[in-house]
Amino acid sequence: MMKTTFRKRKNGLPIILVMLFSIFCTPAFSEITANPKNNFCFKPGEKLSYKLCWGLIPAGFAELSVEPPKELDGETALHFLLTIRTNSFMDHIYKVRDRIESFTDLELDNSLLYIKNQHEGKTIRNISVNFDLENHTATHINSWEKREPIPISEKTLDPLASLFYVRNQPLSEGLEITRPVTDGKKNVLGVARVIKREKIQVGDIEYDTFVVEPDLKDVRGVFEKSDKSKLTLWISADDRRQVVKIKSKVVVGSFTGTLIN
Repeated sequence: MMKTTFRKRKNGLPIILVMLFSIFCTPAFSEITANPKNNFCFKPGEKLSYKLCWGLIPAGFAELSVEPPKELDGETALHFLLTIRTNSFMDHIYKVRDRIESFTDLELDNSLLYIKNQHEGKTIRNISVNFDLENHTATHINSWEKREPIPISEKTLDPLASLFYVRNQPLSEGLEITRPVTDGKKNVLGVARVIKREKIQVGDIEYDTFVVEPDLKDVRGVFEKSDKSKLTLWISADDRRQVVKIKSKVVVGSFTGTLIN
């Protein structure tokens, strides 16, 4: 079985896109495209919108985007953004307004900063995870509480960055992708497996896709560990490798996210 390295982080409802996605004209972007190491399948300005359903019930929308590179402590960083919101109907049951940002080095090797502004039901958190690459540590800060730094491996990514890392791999049937991932509380080895190649219909469009299943054993929140917890991604088999469909079976039921743009 082929292997490559990949790091992944844990998340709650957001990894439904996890899993769960403009305008750019900056000198930093020119620097990125000029570097042959950074031949990414995505680029600043990409914006993918998804319709979320809870079973057959429309539940909300999510958007995954590649933002223009940003200066972070004197270093130019890749910038990824995921927003998730429930619709007016679901707001009465379980309101979600999440905004998640990931900043990595230009090679997409190391996360530099991870930010999660989370509003899920009655839970409101403003979380940041700062990555110290020199000392190989990550520090989790939740508004009023700063945890002790935890040791991390080299080339560790946050959950959102790990999704883009998986997308950027030359996918093939049987491929297993592994990478250290941390949420600032725990450092784990994330695993994603390419199960098969499959054609699927999304709206009026037929996509040739790779079916990818991340390992959820270290994921908490909505994806609370259970024998039936499962997350499946359908990633297009073309050069863009877009996530066109997401399906999850979790404690609270079944969720589906489908690309609408």
